Amino acid sequence: MTEKQLFQPIYEIIRLRAERRKLPKKYLAEQLNQHTVRSPEDFASSAIKFMSDEGREIFLVACLSTQNELLSLHRCHIGTLDMNLVSPREVFKTAIMQNAASIIVAHNHVRSNCTPSPEDEVVTERLQQAGEIIGVELLDHLIVTSNQFISLKEKSYFY
Repeated sequence: MTEKQLFQPIYEIIRLRAERRKLPKKYLAEQLNQHTVRSPEDFASSAIKFMSDEGREIFLVACLSTQNELLSLHRCHIGTLDMNLVSPREVFKTAIMQNAASIIVAHNHVRSNCTPSPEDEVVTERLQQAGEIIGVELLDHLIVTSNQFISLKEKSYFY
């Protein structure tokens, strides 16, 4: 190793910036920043509002504080008509940037059937494992349609 290689500069990431964008007015009916999530129903109503009229699968991540106050809502993935490829890396990136203690995720089923697919179960398991490793708890995974939802935690798909 040369002296030049030995004394290469070391860089530190000082600050990551989470960019925010203005949402259409239909999403602003309630003050999300004053929203506390105490049950799956609390978040399901917001998730349905955000995804009910979409023609493709959308994957939403709610970042929560230690008191379960909503810090941010992130539209993480946009899929196809019947599929959504979800990466734990992308899901937890926003949670880490927001200093979230936990997350709740939700995605919609376009065809008005809340029954979890085998892929939904695998994604939930991967997100739970990733959250345990990095210290951001996955509280629930909701599947929503235009007028109903299912909580995978309440249905014992994970603990």
